[in-house]
Amino acid sequence: MTQERCIPSHVAIIMDGNGRWAQQRSQLRAIGHRAGLKTVRKIVAYAAELKVKVLTLYAFSSENWKRPSSEVSALISLFIYALNREVKSLNKNNVRLNIIGDISRFSDHLQNMIIHAQNLTKHNSGLVLNIAANYGGRWDILQSAKKITMQVTDGKITLDDITEDRFSSTMCMSEFPEVDLVIRTGGEYRISNFLLWQIAYSELYFTNTLWPDFNQTLFDEAIDAFNARERRFGGIHNKEHSC
Repeated sequence: MTQERCIPSHVAIIMDGNGRWAQQRSQLRAIGHRAGLKTVRKIVAYAAELKVKVLTLYAFSSENWKRPSSEVSALISLFIYALNREVKSLNKNNVRLNIIGDISRFSDHLQNMIIHAQNLTKHNSGLVLNIAANYGGRWDILQSAKKITMQVTDGKITLDDITEDRFSSTMCMSEFPEVDLVIRTGGEYRISNFLLWQIAYSELYFTNTLWPDFNQTLFDEAIDAFNARERRFGGIHNKEHSC
């Protein structure tokens, strides 16, 4: 890593390919999700080492409920397992854990675990780790629209007060910097309803590598690709622009 390399402040990752990784090995898809958790540990640690400020991981989308019930159960069980096992380590390493998404669909037990994990780490000043669980970009925009509508209905604001900044302030992750880099593993070239508002000017990086095989070297390659691009944000070429 050279000193000139710019590290994006906020990286978001669509962790795709766990099931296919397992199927290629004639194993249950749940085995692939467990292997994916090991990769999460490695990438979180490396992101913290690189001084990434915010890392957002797409763990469970609002559409994942459509999968076979056995796989959904395995995903939820793995989420509970991860919260039980990882939160103390995250806290020890000064990582702040934040869950984004509609957690109301989860069991009371899991909701309480989420609240406990967030409270335990909320004062940490290192890497912010956002886990998107039962999250969808359309849901995020819709819930924001409902909040804004209530503010208008209650007379707190007028229609003219609704700006992009005000709208953004009611969305998930409003307190964090906008996403600089989106990485998707698994060879698919789509966003899959992930952070639709927050990635308006993000750089997108796709790799064929399945998530359990993603590693620090491949993370570096994504960051190098990010550095090779010129971010104009709708403007024109600016030689003095830096990330």
